[in-house]
Amino acid sequence: MNLNDSFFNKVEKKTKVDKETIFSLAEKLQKGNMKDEKTIREVIDSLSKMTGKNVSKEQSDKIVAKIIGDKIPNNLDKMF
Repeated sequence: MNLNDSFFNKVEKKTKVDKETIFSLAEKLQKGNMKDEKTIREVIDSLSKMTGKNVSKEQSDKIVAKIIGDKIPNNLDKMF
């Protein structure tokens, strides 16, 4: 088992989302138009179902507005 497998095993254990699903979602994000509200909502719905976490309409609206309005930090360090 290499480092990547170890990482994905930890993610799967914590979220119940397997490596293939993560890669499938990443591919959708790369190919999708992240300025298109429908695409963003599909991604939010997919993540919600994958993780078993409910995302309210209000939360979803806020996420969509931030993404479309380019209010998401490009640098992950700025998120925390």
